[in-house]
Amino acid sequence: MESNYHTLKRNYNQLIVITHLTQLLTYITGFGGLVVPLIIWATQKDRVEEMDAHGKSILNFQLSILIYSIISIPLILVFGLGIITLILIAILAFVMPIVNAIKASNGELPSYPLSLNFVS
Repeated sequence: MESNYHTLKRNYNQLIVITHLTQLLTYITGFGGLVVPLIIWATQKDRVEEMDAHGKSILNFQLSILIYSIISIPLILVFGLGIITLILIAILAFVMPIVNAIKASNGELPSYPLSLNFVS
C-alpha cells in the first residue's frame, strides 16, 4: 500500500513537471505555452495534489508575459526599448519554466518573477 502511494505521488509530481515544461510550446507553436498548461490545470486541479497552486502560477506567469509583450510592441516605435524588453521577456519565458520544473521535481512550489496575479 505504501508503495502505491509513492508511485501515485511520483506520477503526480511528473505531471506537474510536464505542466511547467509545456510552457515552452510557445517557442514551437506560438501559443501552446498558455493553452496546454491551462487544459492540464483545468482537468487535473481537483485530482492532483498541488496542481492547483502550480497551475495558477503558470497561468499568471503566461498571462503576465503576454501583457508585457503587448506593452513592449509600441515601445519599439516610440523609444526603441521594446526590442530589448522583448528579448528579456523571451529569455525569462524560456528560463523560468525550466527552473520551476526542477523545483517541482523536488517538491517545491513555483516562483515566477514579475508575475501579475490574474488567477487566484
